Parts: sequence; C-alpha cells; structure tokens
Amino acid sequence: MLATVLSCALVGIEAHPVQVEVDLTTGIPHTQTVGLPDHAVRESKERVRAALRNSGFDIPPRRITVNLAPAHLRKEGAAYDLPIALATLAATGHAVKDRLGDVIVVGELALDGSVRPVRGTLSIAAAAHAAGRARIVVPAANAGEAALVAGLAVLPVRSLAEAVAVLTGTRVPARVPRLAAVDPAAPREQVDFAEVRGQEHVKRAVEVAAAGGHNLLLIGPPGAGKTMLARRLPTILPPLAFDEALEVTKIHSAAGLLADRPIIAARPFRAPHHTASAAGLFGGGSSPRPGEIALAHHGVLFLDELPEFRRDVLEGLRQPLEEWRVVLVRSGWRVVYPARVMLVAAMNPCACGFRGDPQRVCRCTPTQLAHYRGRVSGPLLDRIDLHVEVTAVPYRDLGAASGEPSAPIHARVVAARARQRARLASGGLACNAEMGSRELHAHARPDPAGALILERSMSRLGLSARAYTRILKVARTVADLAGADAVAAPHVAEAVQYRCLDRRLVEP
Repeated sequence: MLATVLSCALVGIEAHPVQVEVDLTTGIPHTQTVGLPDHAVRESKERVRAALRNSGFDIPPRRITVNLAPAHLRKEGAAYDLPIALATLAATGHAVKDRLGDVIVVGELALDGSVRPVRGTLSIAAAAHAAGRARIVVPAANAGEAALVAGLAVLPVRSLAEAVAVLTGTRVPARVPRLAAVDPAAPREQVDFAEVRGQEHVKRAVEVAAAGGHNLLLIGPPGAGKTMLARRLPTILPPLAFDEALEVTKIHSAAGLLADRPIIAARPFRAPHHTASAAGLFGGGSSPRPGEIALAHHGVLFLDELPEFRRDVLEGLRQPLEEWRVVLVRSGWRVVYPARVMLVAAMNPCACGFRGDPQRVCRCTPTQLAHYRGRVSGPLLDRIDLHVEVTAVPYRDLGAASGEPSAPIHARVVAARARQRARLASGGLACNAEMGSRELHAHARPDPAGALILERSMSRLGLSARAYTRILKVARTVADLAGADAVAAPHVAEAVQYRCLDRRLVEP
C-alpha cells in the first residue's frame, strides 16, 4: 500500500516542498530510502522503526520503500523522520492516512518517539503557506516561529503518538499565540556609551554611521577604545521593524541559532575572529549554511584587527557591501543570502600599533608599514564610508565624569532614520547608505559652498567616484542629524573629515 506526506527541504534559507512517499509490499523485510538522501536521512529508518515500536504502533514485517521527491533535490538532516513515520503508518491502513491531505510535516524523532526541534522552521512554514497548505505539524519547540506566518494553522507536537492523535482528531492541539509585532521592551545590550571616556569626535562619527547605516573603520593604537565603541553601537541603532525581524529570524532559524526564542527582537551584532574562513564569513559548506555576514543582516558585522583577516576573505566583502546580498554558487546548488549589514572594522595604524602615539615609539620600517596597510585593499576601503582615527585616551579623561549615555544618542538616530524613511520610501530604501545615483542627485546635492569644498577635496585627495558618492551620503546624514532639509557646506566639511586614510595618503 502507498501513502504520501508532504514535507520540505531546506536549501540555504529557502524551503522547497518534498513529497515523502512510502510503499509497503511483501518480500524480505527491508527499508530502502531513495531520492538523493544524505547519510542522516538514510539513517532515519532506524530512528523511525524504534520510534514507531516504542510509541505502541505495530508495523508488519514488509519491504518498505521510501521515496523523497523531487529526486534532483538533495535531502539533508533528520527533519524527515516524522513525515516518514506518519507515511509508514498511513501505508499500513491506519486512520491517519485520511488526514494528511492538507498538512505539511517536519520533525526529528528520538528513539522513544519524542519529537525534537529542527532548523529552518520559519522558512518551512512560509513554504507551506505558499504551497496552499492549511496546516503544519511541527515540533513543539518550533511552534512559536512557525506561528509567525499568518494564515497557517500550527499543530505543535511533542511525540509521534501525539502527532497521530492530533491529526486523527482524538486530541485538541495546543494553541500557539502569534506575534504580530516586535516587543519594544525586548532586552537590549547592557553596555552604554556613558562608559566611554573622552573620544568625543569618535562617538560623533559612530552616531553619524548609525544614523545613516554607513560602514565605519576605526584606526588607532591598542587600548584606545575601538572595540569598546564598536560593541556599544547596537545600543543606539533603531529597533527592528517586524518585517526586518522576520528576515533576521529566518536566517538564524536556518542556521539553527534560535534556541528557545520564537523571533529575533534585537539587531544582530556579529564579531567573527580574524581566523574566520571564507565559508565561515560568507556561508557555504557541503550543506549550505548562512555565514557571519548573513547572520548580521539588518545589524552590525564587526571585524576587529581587520588586516589580520585573510586576503580572500576581505576581498570577498566587496560585492556584498555593494549589492547587500551574498550569492554562493557551487556544484549542485545556488543560494542567495541577504546581507544588509553595517560593516564596522577596527585596525591598528601600523604593525606594532604605536604609529602616531605621543607616548610610545613606532619601530616599523617603511616597508613594514606599507605591507601592513597593503593588507586592506583600496577598493575595499573605498566601500567604507567613514575612516576615523581613534587616539589614545589622556589620563585626565580616564577619571572624568560619565559621557553622554546611549538613550539620547539613540533618540537622535531614530529621528534621523525617520526623516530618511519618509524621504526614500518611494524607492523602497531605508537609510542614506542605500541611496543610488538617482537618490543622491535628488536629495544630496550640496549648496555652492559645499560643492566647492567637495571639489577641492576631490582634487587634493585624489578621491575616486565611489568615495565621492560616499561623502555625499555621509553629508546627507549629517544634515539629517541637524534637521536640515538641504546639504550645506558644514555638512560636507564634516563628511570629508571622516576620510582620514585618504588624507594620510597625501601627507608629506
């Protein structure tokens, strides 16, 4: 007898419908799984057999063939255990067979029949809704994220026996509340800008970067506070909108990083170590998983000790920083990860870290200095809007009173972002960093005095066309923070000051 259950395969962060077909025939008892399964899927026959037996279901000794269609799509993981078990029961003539027509099923089985959580449930629920299915059976631990999809009845189950009871109507499924908004009282970072002593000009640059969504590079000696400043950036960023939270949650769910949270309520902050590989940063592997840049979507990607990252990793950032996505193409699969991130990087001014320090002597030779700076290419630096020098904090500032806390800075950033959304809403853009040439021409043209400053800066510093657009974007953000409708000379002048690496290249 043949039975079919619909499940889903996760590829990257997208789910694709998979038909789980089970056929029982006479012959030597044996279970064969076909349809391009990986090793974990092939092992499911042992988990399913034990789970069925320990849940009180008697499966007659038959030859069992499990087919996962379409056959060209690789099937990975243990999420097919529960649908295979239900289809096996249905193939024996169990009453559950008549209740599987409008449902999608996912779940990993333990040997005692309990259902364990799986990754990518939010993507699977969205695929179920898109496929026109009315119900989805998921592990109870994944019910919260599945319920984020409107118009879909979520049936949470904790065991195989409970799944059968819910589908046959002998047990009422637990009600799963659906979140329709991000909780504004969600816990935020425990750090605060008030803890940063001195560095007023750097804190201003961080505020400008946050207000416009700009990439930021902090350059200074060890102990100057670069990492401290970067880790406080999330405390001043605007809260996640609900649609942004759904996108972030889908990525973290596909990576298996949701834990017990139904939704990611705060902007991500990812800080990979400088030994990270290209696959770790951009994603990939034999089974495609999101990398650090995708996990930082709608948040901050912090790269400390920037020149210490591998050259291929750094150069791989160039396209995602322009296109806001990562496209991975390998033999047999192609995945696209969204990567709308703020890149915040930190580096020392030289290999020893003490160049320009008034208290300590830099012993780097010109060759060593050129080699160190050459680890970060010009095209990558061009894509970073603000280059800011972070100097050592004087002793008198270390014992000074607390600085401005995060809350008022956060309020200014939120107000500036609101002005940007109102101005850029027609183009589907959220902040100044996303503006293209059309938006720059319409909203960021400086006044005559500002244009003159920009012209002289371009000539003296030898800036590229990309650096020109970055300066205009930052100047537009500075004007937004000031509540100005037009970009004026002071806004352009401040934006030019945030190109310290370009200035350094022409210093005698």
